Amino acid sequence: MRSNYAALKADLIKHLSPVIVVQNNATGGKFTLITNGVRESVEPVPQVFELAKSIAHVPLGCYSIVASYLTDNVPKVANGARIDAHDLKLVAFNDDHSRNWILPLQDFGSKLETARKALPAAGLVPELQKSCHNILTRGMEFISDSVKNKNFNVASFQIFASSVYPDIRVNMKYASEAQIAGVRDVMGTWRRKLGESAWADLYTVVLSQWTTAELNQNTIIIKDLMNPAKIDTHLIDLPGLETPADPVAVALDNLARIVQDNIAAELVFSQDPTVADALKGKQDLLSEEILAQLGTGTPAKPALPGYNTTTKGICPVKK
Repeated sequence: MRSNYAALKADLIKHLSPVIVVQNNATGGKFTLITNGVRESVEPVPQVFELAKSIAHVPLGCYSIVASYLTDNVPKVANGARIDAHDLKLVAFNDDHSRNWILPLQDFGSKLETARKALPAAGLVPELQKSCHNILTRGMEFISDSVKNKNFNVASFQIFASSVYPDIRVNMKYASEAQIAGVRDVMGTWRRKLGESAWADLYTVVLSQWTTAELNQNTIIIKDLMNPAKIDTHLIDLPGLETPADPVAVALDNLARIVQDNIAAELVFSQDPTVADALKGKQDLLSEEILAQLGTGTPAKPALPGYNTTTKGICPVKK
């Protein structure tokens, strides 16, 4: 069965059309359209997305260097109850008396200084340029103070990060605007190219890391651009741990499995729609039986975000 199943899947991949594969990346996403075996790839999001988002990551960049040198005791800070003591011990694996963090932190500070000098030539709107300047400046100050004192802690880092949070929100606004515009533009172009009949049957596979799989940014935008009647079955989030070497191949391999299982479900389990739905979806076929034997009962199906059913004019995602 397995060898024949694999052979069917390998042949089916050649016939998948039309399909859009979205690979999330630092520039807003690489989009690939597959139509009758022909591939077309673009990165449609304007560069302001990358510029705004990369500078918004300055606090996270500093954290990545100093985190392993933190003291492994939860300090008395405002959100101390939210910090998992065991997780902190795992992250703070280096000696908190060590000074090995100084040189890499200084190197990062040099990159921030280079970025700040380049800001005037970046062509950013005044509000975004100001927020970027503030984030870079505050980051450089945190680095300078930490190196000068040869010391930092959770509290000093939080003071720095909190001071730039309003600016980070500005960068998030402009990054989101750029991504929405870019994705809508490429999806509109391809929709006109394919025509309404083919677009109605479009599959879109969005690859992401597990940590950003829920409410993935590209998925949110794409939901309103596909056939509403097939969103639940034809817009597929495919989270992973790391970006695969060949994202398109991984996406098509998984999509072929999904498509052939959709038909297999109705042929093999024609007398039991519940089991057929399990084969079509993410549920393991043995799950119901195992739950029954364990006396756990039937798992409740999680409610899907109502992007296309929410009251018009009301955002379904809480701020």
